[in-house]
Amino acid sequence: MKKILMVCLGNICRSPLAEGILQSKLSSKSFIVDSAGTSGYHVGELPDGRSIEVARKYGIDITNQRSRKFTKADFDKFDMIFAMDQNNYADIVALSENEEQHEKVKMILNELYPDENRSVPDPYYGGDQGFENVYKMLDEACEIIASKLEQK
Repeated sequence: MKKILMVCLGNICRSPLAEGILQSKLSSKSFIVDSAGTSGYHVGELPDGRSIEVARKYGIDITNQRSRKFTKADFDKFDMIFAMDQNNYADIVALSENEEQHEKVKMILNELYPDENRSVPDPYYGGDQGFENVYKMLDEACEIIASKLEQK
């Protein structure tokens, strides 16, 4: 079983969306998708209501998710770790203890824009349109990830 982790700052906006989107595109018999945050600001909380709403709009329910903090143990639990932005990437990589762990960490938008290290903008302080835009970016990236994983 392949295990994929999505990581943003608070684990209430971007990474819960990425988790839900990728889960909807992969077989639950072959893949586990989870999410976490590099900070512990929202541990135990539901995703942001705006993330829940935009996911629901596209037929995805993320209300079973709860925020949790990324830990070093996640390197052992997951095969692939996708960071939502450059700060998250740096924070995750700083916790890696070897090259194998470091190589598991990727910028999610590199799936769409190879080697450009673009960040998924944090929609938290913006309006509803920011969540819609983030959903569409993540949906495109997750479509590519899913097609690559299903081929293996």
